[in-house]
Amino acid sequence: MQNPVQPSTVPSWTLSIVVPVFNEQDSLIQLIDELQAGVRACVTGYEIILVDDGSTDRSWSVIQELAARESLVSGIRLRRNFGKAAALTAGMKVATGQLILMLDADLQDDPAEFPALLQKIDGGFDVVNGWKQRRLDPWHKVYPSKVFNWMVGRMSGLMLHDHNCGLKLFRAEVAQEVQIYGELHRFIPVLAHARGFRVTEVAVNHRSRQHGHSKYGMRRFLRGLLDLMTVTFLTSFGRRPQHALGTVGLGFFLIGMIGLIYLSLLWIAMRVGLTDVQPIGNRPLLAYSIAASLLGGQALSLGLLAELIVAYTSRSADSYSVRETTAVRSV
Repeated sequence: MQNPVQPSTVPSWTLSIVVPVFNEQDSLIQLIDELQAGVRACVTGYEIILVDDGSTDRSWSVIQELAARESLVSGIRLRRNFGKAAALTAGMKVATGQLILMLDADLQDDPAEFPALLQKIDGGFDVVNGWKQRRLDPWHKVYPSKVFNWMVGRMSGLMLHDHNCGLKLFRAEVAQEVQIYGELHRFIPVLAHARGFRVTEVAVNHRSRQHGHSKYGMRRFLRGLLDLMTVTFLTSFGRRPQHALGTVGLGFFLIGMIGLIYLSLLWIAMRVGLTDVQPIGNRPLLAYSIAASLLGGQALSLGLLAELIVAYTSRSADSYSVRETTAVRSV
């Protein structure tokens, strides 16, 4: 475990801690005690928001007991299990702090690492991602995660060691601008980076699970790959979908037209007796060329429809992010 890091400045932040909870009844009391010990001296004020994501054990009862005992603890109970991104969104909607700390409820994330994360915020960063440098998980979870993190870095341009780490600290402005759904919570740093926020990482202590069992399996890795494709498209072409779909469409349409022009020239040469070739109707190239032309036309049409949707929705959603302003002068 790393040596404790003391805040470099006098505490000047208010903090909202958002914890998604799913069947973690045995961890909650210890988690609250560790959270309060880890953040109390570093901020001017804090709140802990526990979001019960459809637990089937006594998690909600424990949350109610904690809220009754601790004035700084509050709870939100979702009607069913909507997923971690939904739970985090529900918590961030009611968060009032200048900073938001998110972590899992299974005690594997160490709240004592908070001062190290806060130092990066004091240094001017907007998002600080935890990095489980020494990960205490089975090999069949560690190595797929390494591959996944490498792919995320290559495709997003944000090279972090551990995009999957549940321990993240970021400014409230990030939560206001970055929308997460499905399982995009692991891509908060990537989405924030795409909006121009400054992102970094800090090596943190990772602990073995003390209670219950992991909620993730191989399906999480597969879903992560699909989510990565979504995030790559959103961050690269979210405001200009025709640049992606149109490029693909023009490519296929051009290939199809070249094939059709070539076959047309052969047909003309055959009709005037310049060459003796098999009828073009029996050539596989005809079917391939027609299919490529149709596919290209469909991709171009989808791109135009996507551009219309973006143009309409952009009236209420800014395509930029403002870092700061000077005093506004009157005219």
